Amino acid sequence: MDRNVAISPLELAMRSQKDKARDFRELHHGKRILILPNAWDVPSARVFENEGFPAVATSSAGLMVSLGYPDGEVMGRNEFVSAVERIARILAVPLSVDIVAGFGKTTKEVVATVRAIVKAGGIGINIEDFAHATKTLFPVERQIENVKAIRRLGDTVGVPLVINARTDALRFGIGDEEAKFEEAVRRAIAYRDAGADCVYPMGLTEAASIRRFVKELEFPINVMVRKDLPPVGELERLGVARVSFGPSASYAAMGLLKRAAHEVLERGTYQNLVDGAISFDDLNSLALPKSDPRRQEP
Repeated sequence: MDRNVAISPLELAMRSQKDKARDFRELHHGKRILILPNAWDVPSARVFENEGFPAVATSSAGLMVSLGYPDGEVMGRNEFVSAVERIARILAVPLSVDIVAGFGKTTKEVVATVRAIVKAGGIGINIEDFAHATKTLFPVERQIENVKAIRRLGDTVGVPLVINARTDALRFGIGDEEAKFEEAVRRAIAYRDAGADCVYPMGLTEAASIRRFVKELEFPINVMVRKDLPPVGELERLGVARVSFGPSASYAAMGLLKRAAHEVLERGTYQNLVDGAISFDDLNSLALPKSDPRRQEP
């Protein structure tokens, strides 16, 4: 898709799932870094779409906590997929989905989850290589098998799924920091070679380490917004292909609510509630696709 040509909301809505997957993959190989916001529900996803992001992803922590579950796989697969479907059907831009570790102990179960995500409207997935319950890494062979199977599924269903393979070796690997870094590189290369489109070394934030990782992989790398992460311009110069919000937007939104609550209770004023707020009509419009004639532009 030519990014210099404006596309109407109706044209965006009519693009097929296959087209959206291709568009999303292309965004990982452009001249500019892909800035990918992570939403947790329909209105947050629509806000990001309205602001002009070319794609949206889900945040597993944000989505699950919004429905009363901690991050991980405590939430049931069916309820998770249902939440994804509500977001996907309201968006015109591509939606990538954080499926945690895939909601399954076997590759067959993981593939079943991804199949359900595709049916719900997702065109990409983020998959982790560790267990939330034990904070331990899966054997690399298991994750290689998962990535290969997900790639085959995409070929089977005719949607070129974009696979973002996350490794938590920097956090949960064995040994000192250098050993953990080398394990993260080893796993990222394995996932790359198994068919991933992008690799995500969770916890990579320092500029020199990012530069080294990019050089080792020579492949699209995803980093996540954190307090000490270099700004977008520097990440672009370091060779990063994609920077995702992760749960940071959820943190920011909940932080605003805490400040607003404190202000009302302690000072009896409402500035945090009214400054920069959207209107009732704007809020209602977030429940409608951009192509819906009932929608009022913010």
